[in-house]
Amino acid sequence: MTVNTFKKQFAVLPKTKWSASRLWEFKSRSFVPLCISLILVGIGEGFLLVSNLGSAPWTILSQGIALQTEVSVGVASFIVSCLVMLCWFPLHLKIGLGTVLNIILIAIALGVTAKMVASPATALGQIGYAVIGILLMGTGSAFYLTCHMGAGPRDGLMVGLCQRFKLKVGLVRTLMESSVALIGFLLGGTLGFATLLFAFSIGWVIQLTLYCFTAYDSK
Repeated sequence: MTVNTFKKQFAVLPKTKWSASRLWEFKSRSFVPLCISLILVGIGEGFLLVSNLGSAPWTILSQGIALQTEVSVGVASFIVSCLVMLCWFPLHLKIGLGTVLNIILIAIALGVTAKMVASPATALGQIGYAVIGILLMGTGSAFYLTCHMGAGPRDGLMVGLCQRFKLKVGLVRTLMESSVALIGFLLGGTLGFATLLFAFSIGWVIQLTLYCFTAYDSK
């Protein structure tokens, strides 16, 4: 095993053929995959929403904060995002084009999906939608992160913690999501099957996808 291969295998976010050389790069080689992958994340979040089996953990946290402080869920979500971004400073993370597009494209794709995709009529369909949503969000997240153009608030925190403490993405993300879900529940948020499924699986979907990217790029 060469030194470069060893570094690739143990890097949190491996370099790929579509990775950008700068955080604010507009070359199609990295910009197009970035946009496509963020749209996939938004579509996945939309499927999770219309499954009607519970929201994502961070939404549960925002809901709990809203109930305790009498602010709207939207305001609570904004406050949470700002607090998460503050955690970036000690982890030496930087804002990039991906950070900005994360906010815009995911929101658009989520809104369109929630409007156009009807909720399933059966329990099996609901579970299927939840699984599809998690798979799209996990693979899309790994895809856009390997563009190396900046992460969204929560993904950035995950990457920063992995880099600082030399831990696997799957472990860190699972601890993050399960902790957030628990705090949100204790504050009065409503948990669902999809919430728990998301909390304990999304990190490992991202981890597996990153591994596949690394293995493919090493050939």
